[in-house]
Amino acid sequence: MTASTPVAFEDPQYRDAVVDLLGAIAYGEISAFERLAEDAKLAPSLEDKVAIVSMATAEFGHVAALNGRLTQLGVDPFEAMAPFREPIDRFHEYTAPADWYEGLIKAYVGDGMANDFYREIAAYLDPETRDLVVAALEDAGHSAFVVDRVRAAIAADPRLGGRLALWGRRLMGEALTQAQRVAADRDALSALLAGGVDRPGLDLAAIGRMFTRITERHAARMSELGLDS
Repeated sequence: MTASTPVAFEDPQYRDAVVDLLGAIAYGEISAFERLAEDAKLAPSLEDKVAIVSMATAEFGHVAALNGRLTQLGVDPFEAMAPFREPIDRFHEYTAPADWYEGLIKAYVGDGMANDFYREIAAYLDPETRDLVVAALEDAGHSAFVVDRVRAAIAADPRLGGRLALWGRRLMGEALTQAQRVAADRDALSALLAGGVDRPGLDLAAIGRMFTRITERHAARMSELGLDS
């Protein structure tokens, strides 16, 4: 660590929680990059291909800052990411899109839910780490492209809306399951949410409200897409 490292990192449990969180987000960004680059092959036009590749590039662009912070904490970034490779890969395996539009929904809804979960946890971090996490989760306006394409497709074929609404609900279920599993399996993250002598935490009711907020934001995203949640 350096002289600029916040005092909170003197608590080894807090440091472990931050390492876990940054590792999870970093691997999530790499995985999103890979998936979006693959989805670009399904793009119906060159304009769409460029837009989805731009989204992929934005995801990958966040990795360097996250890895830099992990290195600053004296941690190998790849070791920090390793515990999250299997659960994140499993989520993507279970939610592989069947076509271009399912891929768009996943990029907007699935990634949005994961980002909401990480933002909720970031509220319990030191300001420097919190700002880094929030910056890594910004979409730089790329999601507007998804909303435009999905709404136009549903207007052209209203039957598509029913199928995509079902797909969105499936993504919500899988994303919530993954988030709950990660929070439960990683002791440091669980301890971070529970709080400590010098840090506020969440009781079971507050954790329930956290997941309710995530679900409500999911419903808002689905509404923006013109879909029932």
